[in-house]
Amino acid sequence: MRKFRAVFGDGKPVIAMVHFGALPGSPLHDAEAGIDGLIDGCRADLHALQNAGFDAVMFGNENDRPYEFDVDTASTATMAYVIGRLRPEITVPFGVNVLWDPMATLALAAATGARFVREIFTGTYASDMGHWAPDAGRAMRYRDRLGASDVAMLYNISAEFADSLDRRPLPDRARSAVFSSIPDAVLVSGQITGEAARMEDLEAVKAVLPDTPVLANTGVKHATVAEVLRVADGCIVGSALKQDGDTWKPVDPDRAADFMARARAVRRGR
Repeated sequence: MRKFRAVFGDGKPVIAMVHFGALPGSPLHDAEAGIDGLIDGCRADLHALQNAGFDAVMFGNENDRPYEFDVDTASTATMAYVIGRLRPEITVPFGVNVLWDPMATLALAAATGARFVREIFTGTYASDMGHWAPDAGRAMRYRDRLGASDVAMLYNISAEFADSLDRRPLPDRARSAVFSSIPDAVLVSGQITGEAARMEDLEAVKAVLPDTPVLANTGVKHATVAEVLRVADGCIVGSALKQDGDTWKPVDPDRAADFMARARAVRRGR
């Protein structure tokens, strides 16, 4: 847990998503709003989340649907530019995630000074985007070649929009990933963005990984954060903090503050 604790401290971190608007070149990009619109949207969400007291934030390109495995260089460059513009305003540890490209994610982390990354680094999946077979060994070596060996690697082991072709039970896949690939944390997800991981999956993975941080990666809500944090070592949250709980809308400052107040209450009682 050394690297995880160096980034997040000794508690159970709650990491909030800063979702970019669709980037240039992606089908949903708003060319009229342009780069300034992307900056304004990320800035508003960033400040709302920091004011609510979240432990960390993560920048991601969830709006770049349909997703790709080999992301356009322009997407990564745009994210780096926007984060660079916002860098003086970021007051908490931050991470990055370029869906679904581990190499682009690590390049972005190295370029921006991100403290952690999230990606699918291991496994083989049948997915909405086609056959999915990431290479953790290649990604880890790339991280080190970029001089970013201190970046914490958060491994999502239950890919959204996909079904694992590895028929081993999820806890067995989690143990194997930790043994073979050296993640700094393991993430358990639901089937799609905003859909909760099953509590029995969280419990089963944590039971076999007592010495590795295990976080809930998707679908944590105001009504469930207490239950999740009693099992998991932290969580990542996005949709629940948005206006009307809608993934594609801006962060609602009141919803964000309420969520973090509930999380703090659970942690105080731990």
